[in-house]
Amino acid sequence: MKVSDLMTSEVATLQRNEMLSLAEQLMNLGRIRHLPVVDDDGELVGIVSQRDLFHSGLLRALGHGKHAAARVRDMLPVKEVMSTEVVTTTRDSSLEEAARLMFDKKIGCLPVVENGRLVGILTEGDFVAYFAGRKKR
Repeated sequence: MKVSDLMTSEVATLQRNEMLSLAEQLMNLGRIRHLPVVDDDGELVGIVSQRDLFHSGLLRALGHGKHAAARVRDMLPVKEVMSTEVVTTTRDSSLEEAARLMFDKKIGCLPVVENGRLVGILTEGDFVAYFAGRKKR
């Protein structure tokens, strides 16, 4: 099987100048943990994860309060917290190779790119859904 057999093609994305609060809203609404960041041409430039949002919430843990942390997320652009060294895969890569890469790198997703442009995403959830019989090839 190939990555194209399990990947999600319709991917929620962000642009680097959008606020972190939007990332949080999209993640909460879509129940997703990773948001690729693309430029105006659809080229992958980074990724924001739930972990990045957690780190931005450290202000609250440091005693600045819930509202202060929310204000920071409203003012902080995605580019300030996104990871720019993103591990990717292609549609034609084998699922075994993709799973091994995710395991070895300890990452929860692989953006799928073609000529630098985002065409999908493969997540741990895609593997779980497939083996639970919830996602068909």
